[in-house]
Amino acid sequence: MKILNLYAGIGGNRKLWGDEHEITAVENNKEIAKIYQDFFPKDKIVVGDAHQFLLEHYKEFDFIWSSPPCPSHSRINTMLVNGRGFKAKFPDMKLYEEIIFLKAYFKGKWIVENVRSFYNPLIEPQERGRHFYWSNFKIGDLGKSKKVRNDKGSLLNIKMKDRKMIVIDFHNYKGDKRTIINNCVEPDVGLLIFNMAFKKQQ
Repeated sequence: MKILNLYAGIGGNRKLWGDEHEITAVENNKEIAKIYQDFFPKDKIVVGDAHQFLLEHYKEFDFIWSSPPCPSHSRINTMLVNGRGFKAKFPDMKLYEEIIFLKAYFKGKWIVENVRSFYNPLIEPQERGRHFYWSNFKIGDLGKSKKVRNDKGSLLNIKMKDRKMIVIDFHNYKGDKRTIINNCVEPDVGLLIFNMAFKKQQ
C-alpha cells in the first residue's frame, strides 16, 4: 500500500507498521524530520506543509493518517491561558478542514487524530482515552497507556504489550524531548488502529 503520514513527528504511530509498505511522511520541522528519517530510512520524508501536501497529493495514497497540531484545541492550553496568563489564540481549524476534505474526496481508509478539545467538537469523533479520532472505519478498544522511563531517563508515554516496553530512544538528539514525546502517538495504538482499518487481527 501507499501510506501518507501527515504531521509525522518522530513517527510514534508508524513505529510498528513494518517496512513492506511505501510510506511518505510529512513534517515541517527539519530537526524532527531528521529523527524520523533516522528511525525509518526506507520512508520518503517531505519537509513541508502537511496541510497543503494533503490537498495536492491525496489521490496518490491508499491510507492516510493525519495528526494536526493539537495545542490550540487542548484543555491544557485553556488552563494555561486562564491560570497562567498565556496568550489566547484561535483554534486551528485546519483540523476540521482535513476531516471534511477526507470525508468528501478520499477513497481510501483515513484517520485524523487529535486531543480531546476544550469545546464540544464540531464534528462528532470516536473517543478513546485522551484522544478524539475521526475516520471512515470503526475504532475499537485501544487499551490503556502507561507512563514509564527508558534507560536514559526520558519520560515516555507508551503502551505495555506482553509485559514488554516499546521505547522510542532519541537521547542523542537535541531539542525539547518532552514536547516531542507528548506529541507522539503510542506505537501500539498506531498499530492497533492500522490493523482496524484493514480488519487485521493481532
